[in-house]
Amino acid sequence: MTNKTARCRAQANLFHTCIRLLVAPINSVGETGIEMMSGDRIWRRCHPIFAAFVGDYLEQTLVTCVYSGCCPKCHAPKEQLGEYNQFSPQDFNKVINIYLLANGDGHLFHATCHEAGLKPVYHPFWDSLPLADVYLSITPDILHQMFQGVMKHLIAWLTDSATFGSAQINAWCKSLPPNHYITLFLEGIMHLSQVSGAEHKNMCRILIGLIINLPLPNGQGSSRVIKAVCSLLDFLYLVQFPSHTSETLHHLDNSLA
Repeated sequence: MTNKTARCRAQANLFHTCIRLLVAPINSVGETGIEMMSGDRIWRRCHPIFAAFVGDYLEQTLVTCVYSGCCPKCHAPKEQLGEYNQFSPQDFNKVINIYLLANGDGHLFHATCHEAGLKPVYHPFWDSLPLADVYLSITPDILHQMFQGVMKHLIAWLTDSATFGSAQINAWCKSLPPNHYITLFLEGIMHLSQVSGAEHKNMCRILIGLIINLPLPNGQGSSRVIKAVCSLLDFLYLVQFPSHTSETLHHLDNSLA
């Protein structure tokens, strides 16, 4: 084991130990309940449980004990992580049984974790929480996955010389008329460095307007490019709904397809 691996393993164990202490009070009251006053000053019996975890990708891998480059929710292979395929979800009960081995033979525990693609953390904080499934608790990360992920790659593709090119995109940015509802990029969008989520969001609002009449190299038609951009933007805005129905999920699948 290298010093870096040992340090990372120690940090992961320290993190889970600290969080275990923080969430210890809900171990007992999660099932039995506890009286709590809500905002309307009425006392009710509540059952606080670990239901959702909100964090970026690195935090998700830390909490779910999977290695960087792997999916924190399913068994997608590293080389297929970004492909539009469905993979079997993580089996929470199977994972719990693996971490119970930490109390026995250390060599068997580490070997089993390695085979399952899990970090050998000594009792993750969620292994004894009532009604908890950490893999179902991971929430979508709109900022890093969509704005700083998909949209960043989409804009890089559109401004590539093989597509529309940065010069044409920047020229259209500079020629946009003033508007109360959009942010103007008077110097174009290619001079920006370390683009924030808010800036990516503002770019998405004008993206279709920037490419709608631009020609592709060698006289190629741009209809398929525009259709792809529209579909990804549809997905971006649909996925931000605070709640979903079967119909909205169907629309999301259609946009990806």
